[in-house]
Amino acid sequence: MHTPPPFERKICPPPDLPSRLARVARPLVFTNGVFDLLHRGHVTYLAQARALGASLLVAVNSDASARRLGKGAERPLNALEDRLAVLAALEAVTLVTWFEEETPLALILAVKPDVLAKGGDWKQEAIVGAKEVAGWGGAVHSIPFVHQRSTTVLINRIRGKS
Repeated sequence: MHTPPPFERKICPPPDLPSRLARVARPLVFTNGVFDLLHRGHVTYLAQARALGASLLVAVNSDASARRLGKGAERPLNALEDRLAVLAALEAVTLVTWFEEETPLALILAVKPDVLAKGGDWKQEAIVGAKEVAGWGGAVHSIPFVHQRSTTVLINRIRGKS
């Protein structure tokens, strides 16, 4: 019989979020993304996001949601359950969940994070949920990239296209 590793306890189905979040330290930082092929840029960004608060919730696009982002029909390469597990294994991540919609706005409104963070390719005013989080007194951060990495560039390199 397979016993799941302890980090998998960080994976939280969306309906369970209210009870799980009631037990995490505040301020709560929220971020989201596809996180398909995890690379150095991702893990550095997640560590920086966690440093903005006491807990970090990562919301991941479901497979269908990720496909609607227009990154290519074959994306994501890794299935949702695999992306969730890899993120959950990271020290910086407190909880990881997912969303089916094209944006995480409904989840942000339900969670009411103290801090909303996205990568440096997002201008603050374009971050989904920024207006709402600022409206209840939260902070919004666009975290500059330390390592210029991209899953799309990595996939193209693997395929010999760059």
